[in-house]
Amino acid sequence: MKLVSWNVNGIRACVRKGFLNYFHEVDADIFCLQETKLQEGQINLELEGYHQYWNYALRKGYSGTAVFTKKKPLSVKYGLGEVDTQEEGRIITLEFEKFYLVNVYTPNSKRDLTRLEYRLEWEDELYSYLKELDDQKPIIYCGDLNVAHQEIDLKNHKTNHGNSGFTTEERGKMTRLLESGFIDTLRHFHPDTEGIYSWWSYMKTIRERNVGWRIDYFIVSSRLKDYLQNSQVHSQVMGSDHCPIMLEIDRPDQPV
Repeated sequence: MKLVSWNVNGIRACVRKGFLNYFHEVDADIFCLQETKLQEGQINLELEGYHQYWNYALRKGYSGTAVFTKKKPLSVKYGLGEVDTQEEGRIITLEFEKFYLVNVYTPNSKRDLTRLEYRLEWEDELYSYLKELDDQKPIIYCGDLNVAHQEIDLKNHKTNHGNSGFTTEERGKMTRLLESGFIDTLRHFHPDTEGIYSWWSYMKTIRERNVGWRIDYFIVSSRLKDYLQNSQVHSQVMGSDHCPIMLEIDRPDQPV
């Protein structure tokens, strides 16, 4: 089973930049989007063979998530508890027979950290939610999580300590999750490989010089470890300030 996650930074703009070419070439079983930046009726994507699920933000041109899946899920849930009021369209959960797929666009704590407190509340609520789901069946959790977990996950870690996306608090929330029964699949396959990033500033030559951050993830329940086949970052794919990431995993044939 092949899954792709991509923060497209506006799906309409990304389509103009070749999104559909990549979408059809990669031929994923499940394709997750973050930061779709539109409302219902503003795009008509003809994706033959896929069921489409969209979670729109109330604010125009902001946030939003979507999931395209070949296999129809048993159920679909939008949003998360009291912290996610549905206004920003940041979470979609698809339930399948043997696992949950949770697609997330995590709030940015902002450059001046004015949204850090909200971000940490979000992390606590999401953590509880993921643990509840994991008690029922394994989870595949993906998206733009807006944190570089370790120093290896960004180019200039020394000058970014304490900055948005690399605060001790944000990194600590990721550590808590991974230590409670989940796997960062990219680091499972490439624990010490440097220079693997998924986001770059639009500033001139930044992406060409690979001055980036890895803030997009596929994270799975630890009991799916033996099913993992591959985890990649498709840094050569353009169309957004993020690049797509991909997970290949055997489809669980029984509850694990």
